[in-house]
Amino acid sequence: MPGLNLARPGQLNLSTILSSQHPTIDLHLSAYEASTRNFSEAIADFNSRAIAEVNQRREAHTAETKRLAEKSQNIEKETNQCKVKEIELVGVLEREREETKEAESSVAALRRQVASQREAVAALDADIKQYRARVANLRKERELERKTLTAHAEPLSAELRACERALGCVVEGVGPDQLLIRYSLKVGEDSPSTHDVNFVLDVSSTSYKVLTSTPLLPTLPILLDQLNESLDLYTFIRRVRQEYVTLFS
Repeated sequence: MPGLNLARPGQLNLSTILSSQHPTIDLHLSAYEASTRNFSEAIADFNSRAIAEVNQRREAHTAETKRLAEKSQNIEKETNQCKVKEIELVGVLEREREETKEAESSVAALRRQVASQREAVAALDADIKQYRARVANLRKERELERKTLTAHAEPLSAELRACERALGCVVEGVGPDQLLIRYSLKVGEDSPSTHDVNFVLDVSSTSYKVLTSTPLLPTLPILLDQLNESLDLYTFIRRVRQEYVTLFS
């Protein structure tokens, strides 16, 4: 051990010791005591260093154990957080799956609607083509009818104008089987003013009707009864004109 110095004693000459007057043996007690003291000190120093080493290792082990425990706790905490996040992500994925299913269902429904609307549009296009063809044919027919009516109306227009001059009125069609008969009356030779009067006659049947008259003529119902009895329309128009002249005289 460090610090321990053991001196080896010399060999004993027993015959010499016994031949002396006072035989003694030198046990070298001081050296033994010094050696023992040095040994004890070495043992104490070894124990101190061993205890210090043990304490140091114990402290290091405790610190490492604490560090590992803290690390384990942190790892466990992080693991729990990861599990929570995993659960949340699973929920998010499940919701996304549901939303994806709903979106796919909506898209499929929209596609069906679009297909149905396209079919409806195609049908409408076909109908529109048919209607356009019909309209074109009707326009052609109407144009032919207009030309025919115009050809027939040309001689009738001259006759109508002659009748209007003879009756002193203007006759216009204002509706189906309805005639507007207008008079422009000048009462008195010296009077510069004229009176515009008219009435609407319904000729849809053999029973004539006066729908309106402007201004009101009191004797018009009597004249209308005479017309329905005689069916003489020209005489009726002349008499109505004469009654208006009498009304303004």
